[in-house]
Amino acid sequence: MHKSISKATRVYISNMKSHILPISISNPFLPNQSSSNSIMPISAVSQAAAGSMLMNSDHFNDTGDLGSNSLIEDDKKFETSPFMDNNNRVSSYDDSVLMSTSIFNHKGRRRVVSDPNLSELRGGRRRYFWTGRVDGGKTLITRAGSKVVALIGSGYRLITGFISLQCYAILIMPGVLQVAYYYYFSSQIRRDIVFGDQPRNKLDIFLPKNDVPKPVIAFITGGAWVIGYKAWGSLLGRHLSEAGIIVACIDYRNYPKATMSEMVQDASRGISFVCNNISEYGGDPNRIYLMGQSAGAHIAACALVEQAIKESVPTQSTSWSVSQIKAYLGLSGGYNMFKLADHLTTRGPYKSLFFSIMEGEQSMSKFSPEITVQDPHNKNAVSLLPPVILFHGTADYSIPTDCSKTFVDALQRVGVKAELMLYEGKTHTDVFVQDPMRGEDKLFDDLVKIIHAGDEEALAKLAKAPPRRRLVPEFMLKLAARISPF
Repeated sequence: MHKSISKATRVYISNMKSHILPISISNPFLPNQSSSNSIMPISAVSQAAAGSMLMNSDHFNDTGDLGSNSLIEDDKKFETSPFMDNNNRVSSYDDSVLMSTSIFNHKGRRRVVSDPNLSELRGGRRRYFWTGRVDGGKTLITRAGSKVVALIGSGYRLITGFISLQCYAILIMPGVLQVAYYYYFSSQIRRDIVFGDQPRNKLDIFLPKNDVPKPVIAFITGGAWVIGYKAWGSLLGRHLSEAGIIVACIDYRNYPKATMSEMVQDASRGISFVCNNISEYGGDPNRIYLMGQSAGAHIAACALVEQAIKESVPTQSTSWSVSQIKAYLGLSGGYNMFKLADHLTTRGPYKSLFFSIMEGEQSMSKFSPEITVQDPHNKNAVSLLPPVILFHGTADYSIPTDCSKTFVDALQRVGVKAELMLYEGKTHTDVFVQDPMRGEDKLFDDLVKIIHAGDEEALAKLAKAPPRRRLVPEFMLKLAARISPF
């Protein structure tokens, strides 16, 4: 603030006092305000005006009038009417208001704002008519800055996540190499069986060593809808085939080469192939289970619910039936995309990317089985669904345990037989990767009990089986769990 004011300036401010009328300072966004407390005293307005419009004496010429560098344009005068009618106050402003209410110092001095609508009025706080530094330009810069910061934060998470993924892969590499060798050289695997006319419409079948009809799991792997691949199910296929269960790992196109609808369509075609052809590979067509992990669990659930809806309409033709699925087994999946979007945004890229994968925010309900099964219009379809069993680790921070809990609750409310099996302290990858590499696989034990339920001979044979071999040293698995990006 200037220590002295020229005589011309004092005369100008004195004249201004006589023209300023009482001004309302009520918040236009807060209803039912008392009018008695909304009028600012003239003296206070004068003081506010003086404090906000302090000018250097070089704004005046030698005659005491405003010169060419004046803050007031030539041939224009201040009006003596109130700056804003109390009865016609609006909550937004246009360019003309900005031009008439913001006065700029051409030498870069501070900008004076005379429109209260340009001030923030949050929390019901009252602001005087002149506010100083808050204006549209600064708000624009603030918004742009916040976007830049958000982009930097998102990029930082992506970079650190990528580095963590590389370190995680290195630590579990001893197990990955052993599984890869088994995948490419085992005679018990039928790879790249084509089931559709689209790219990646292929599946792998992991076969037990004897030819007696065996129960079957049609398995859809995870991969965040972006990096899913059928080979990710090799470790599960290896262990379950050794326990007398056929595993068919179904591949599907990923984003951005495919939409969510096309991923579900690919999965449905793969399921259809398994239901109609698995007997040729020694599978029992009356004991087919549908299973998915992570994003694969979501895709499998969508395919199952969509198929039930089709079957509920008599005129719809289908290539497979929900009745052919003995049970749905979902591991670490998300089934309500609105809730999952809010969670994933805190850990990865923007919501806009997730919305793009789901074909836009308007399609989120369509791809949320938890929401679909509760729609009264789908009551007949829901009655066709098989029993549902979900598995989830309590320490899963990629897809929270609540995703499975709320889906089970929703299914039970609409009459579907559903249950949830929790693994205490297990993360997103513990249940599916680290534990199987340890040779201590609780998920494997639970799956075998469910699928071989009632088959005393198979259960007795498994009880005598030797312990599964460890693939990776324990210290490496513990370190991998600590740095895992999942």
